[in-house]
Amino acid sequence: MNADAQTNYVLEATDIEKSFGATDVLRKANLRVAHGEIHALLGGNGAGKSTLIRIVSGSLRRDAGAIEVAGRPDYDPSAIAVVFQELALLPDLNVAENIHLPHRRDALGRIDRRQMRDLAAQALAMIDPALTVTLDKPVSRLDLHQRQLVEIARAISSGAKLILLDEPTANLTFADAERLFAALRRLTIVGISILIVSHRMSEIRAVADVCTILRDGQSVIDRRPLLEIADEEIVQAMMGDGRGPAAAHAAAAHPAMVAGVTLGLAKDQLALTLSPGSVLGLAGAPEGPAGVIGALTGSSTNTDWSVTVNGQVRRFRSPADAVRSGVGYVSGDRAEKGVLATLPIVDNLAAAGRIARKRWLVAPSEVQEAAAALQRLAIKAASLYALPQTLSGGTQQKLLIARWLNLAPKILVLEEPTRGVDVGAKREIYQIIRTVAAAGSIIVWWSTEFSELAQTCDHVITFDLQGAISGLLRQGEITEVAMARATGMAA
Repeated sequence: MNADAQTNYVLEATDIEKSFGATDVLRKANLRVAHGEIHALLGGNGAGKSTLIRIVSGSLRRDAGAIEVAGRPDYDPSAIAVVFQELALLPDLNVAENIHLPHRRDALGRIDRRQMRDLAAQALAMIDPALTVTLDKPVSRLDLHQRQLVEIARAISSGAKLILLDEPTANLTFADAERLFAALRRLTIVGISILIVSHRMSEIRAVADVCTILRDGQSVIDRRPLLEIADEEIVQAMMGDGRGPAAAHAAAAHPAMVAGVTLGLAKDQLALTLSPGSVLGLAGAPEGPAGVIGALTGSSTNTDWSVTVNGQVRRFRSPADAVRSGVGYVSGDRAEKGVLATLPIVDNLAAAGRIARKRWLVAPSEVQEAAAALQRLAIKAASLYALPQTLSGGTQQKLLIARWLNLAPKILVLEEPTRGVDVGAKREIYQIIRTVAAAGSIIVWWSTEFSELAQTCDHVITFDLQGAISGLLRQGEITEVAMARATGMAA
C-alpha cells in the first residue's frame, strides 16, 4: 500500500469540477492537505488556483466532486480560513477586537472583554509571543507583517484547522517574510495546516513540504514532496512545454523604434548616464527606489534626484507631463494604480496614448491598435470590450506593459512588473521588456527579486534598509549576493 494512502488529511478535495458558462475552469482537480504540513499550491495564471481555493473555503459552489475536512463531508466552513493579499481587518479597532470579530456576543449583544483579550492573546501566542503586547493597539498602527499575523490569529481563534494564504509575501520585505515563515512553522507544530499560493520559487522551497500543481484546471502534480522535484520539472508541469502561451509571440512584439535619448540620474555622490537600450535596476527597500520613480514619473516633486534628458535638466510637474515627455510607467500595484477596472480592455490599452496625445475622444485607430497588441502578446480575451477582471493577474500585467508598445517611450519605468505572476508569465514579461529596450527605450526597473535584476540589468543602484544609496553595480558585478550585501535584504 502507498504510504500516502494512510495519510490523515485535514482537507481532501477529489475530482472537483467548475465551469462558468462554456468555460471549464476546473476539470477533476484534486487537492489533499495533511495535518500539520505546509502545502504549496502552484500553477500558472488561469490554472484554476483561485477558483479551487474559493470552492474548498465554501465561498463558491462546485459543479461536481467531493470535499472532506478531517474526514467529514459535512464540515464546518469555519474550519478553513483564507488570508488574501488585501487584508480584511478594521483599522480603527484594536488587535484584540479584530481577532474577536468572528465570535458571537451574548443574547444582549454584549462582549466579555476579558474573555476577548484572553482568546486573542492565546491565538497571538501560538504565532509569535511578542505580538501579545499589541492587543490594545489600533490595527492602523501596525506594519503590514503584523497585520497579516493578526488576520492569521483571527483564523486560529475562530477554530480554523487549515489556513489558506494567497501570495502572503507579495508586499513583505525579506526579513518580514522570514518572520512569517517562522510563525507558520510554529503553527504546524500544534497541528494546524497551511496551504500557500506563491509564485516565488525560492520561498516555496524555504517553507513548504509538498506541492500540488494545477494546469488548465487539472492536477498535473499531486502531493509531490518538494525535495523530490526540481525547479525545471515544476516549470514544465505548470506550463506544459516549459514555455508560456505567448512565449513565441513575445519576441515578435516589435514596438516602433525610439528616437534615442540619454538619461542622467544624480544624487549625493552618485552620477549615472544611461544610453538608449540600457536597463537600470533599482534594488532595496521601497523608500530608495520610490525617490527615483517619483522624479522620473512626476508623481513626486519632493525628491532630491536630478534628472537630465539629453543633457538638459528636467523636473516633471505631473505624471501627465512625464508621459508627454516620453516617460512610460507601469505600476506594481495593478489593482490601485494600474488597471482601470471599470473600463473595457480597449480603453485600458489606449489610456497612455490618450494622455500623451491629449486626446479624449475614442479614435477608430485605437480599436485596431488594441486588437493588434492583444494578438502580438497572445493575450486571450473574450472581447476588446470585456473588463480587465476577466483576465488572470499575469495577463493584466502584460496588458499594462502593452499600453506602451505603440508609443515607443524614451524611458519606461517599471515598478515590480512581475509581482504576483507565474513563472511562465514572468518569462514572457522579461522578453517583452528586452524587446522594448532593443527598440531604444531606456528601462528603469525596481524589483525585490534580485534574480531577475541579475539576469536583465546593465546597471543596478542599491539602497540600504533606510532608503539611502549604498552602491552602484555594473555589468560583471551584478549578482544576487552582491545585491543582498549592499541592501541588507535577500530575494
